[in-house]
Amino acid sequence: MGFGVFAVPRETSIFGLSRLSRGVQAYERKQLLERVNREGATIGADIPDAIEVQGESINLQEFVFEIKRRQTVPAGERERVDQAKRNLRRERLQRLQLIEEGDISRDEGEDLVRAIIGIDRALNALENLGPTDLEREEHAQQTADKKRWMSFLQKALGNETGASTRRGR
Repeated sequence: MGFGVFAVPRETSIFGLSRLSRGVQAYERKQLLERVNREGATIGADIPDAIEVQGESINLQEFVFEIKRRQTVPAGERERVDQAKRNLRRERLQRLQLIEEGDISRDEGEDLVRAIIGIDRALNALENLGPTDLEREEHAQQTADKKRWMSFLQKALGNETGASTRRGR
């Protein structure tokens, strides 16, 4: 047998270990973390259809779109949304720690990055919701409008009264 070039199967490394079973290298871990923390990482990212959070499967995309469709969160739904945001932040942290310290493959790391970016996208959408109590805001706006209107009328009537009394003299 000669000393010619030998072929290494694509799915294995030179050492015969499967790339899928090989743990992520330090430089790969750093690359994955940089992708998660990159400014604008969520731009163009999709919210996952479903995600497992705290051991429970959640239809995340449906939940976010349902809340966003309302453009505001009613007082009764505020606690549900706040709890979902807390759970998503907790899940994000756990997945980030798994990338930082876990025994994962490169493919598992890629999946974690996509999931974290999707969670970030969902959190951004939930954080950017409108005011929580439209009725209170509407009432405050109406009160301010009434005050402005009354001020205008007092000035207008006060000027007319003053002007007419001056004309009468």
